[in-house]
Amino acid sequence: MAAEHVVLLLAAALAAGWVDAVVGGGGLIQLPALMLVHPGQAVAALATNKLGSIAGTSSAAVAYLRKAKPDLRVALPAGALAVCFAAVGALCAAAISSAVLKPLVMVVLLTVAGIVVFKPDLGRTPKLVLRTRRRLAAAILVPGLVIAFYDGLVGPGTGTFLVIAFTTLLGSDFVNASANAKIINTGTNLGALAVFASQGHVLWAIGLAMAACNIVGAQIGARMAISRGAGFVRVVLLCVVSAMVAKLGYEQFLA
Repeated sequence: MAAEHVVLLLAAALAAGWVDAVVGGGGLIQLPALMLVHPGQAVAALATNKLGSIAGTSSAAVAYLRKAKPDLRVALPAGALAVCFAAVGALCAAAISSAVLKPLVMVVLLTVAGIVVFKPDLGRTPKLVLRTRRRLAAAILVPGLVIAFYDGLVGPGTGTFLVIAFTTLLGSDFVNASANAKIINTGTNLGALAVFASQGHVLWAIGLAMAACNIVGAQIGARMAISRGAGFVRVVLLCVVSAMVAKLGYEQFLA
């Protein structure tokens, strides 16, 4: 691999780790870089992206556990489910057309952006909600089943969807929602990576180097999110969602 390609991938991994730790969506940076360097190897790029991502998300999860207050009663069972359903999504990855998925993901992302813009108080401070059995079940099943399956199937944007899920379902602020999200995202990456590794798709050498850079970026991002608070995370969230919508819109209508 050319030296400039290695530098590009390591820089992308560092940036992706930072974005993932703050609000999710690092795959928006890391996955396109892998596909640029390895054109025509979409599954290998997706698999190697998971290797880098699991290092960053697990590292960020540890940082959040030390400083923030994730809801482990919800995050741990959802994370266990996420391992299984992300693996199912990864098994289905080759069978689903991106032409079907991209418009659907765009609609979801636009909905997320609308919620954040038109509800400016969302996620700024914790909100008291009645934690009924149905609400708690939804807070486990939506991230652990639906979003985890999406992560194994496609990937980018998973962390963002998880943050919004915990903010809306549990009334968490953005920092604590990010803390929960990192635990689930570690599970989704583990499940998908196990499937891709068993199929021989992971590019281990560059993937491990990217994993190291992902950890560095994740540690920086987690510390910034914790120290700067929910307002900072909200701004990054809007920027990431806007970038993902622009990227998907370009691929869908202009590319």
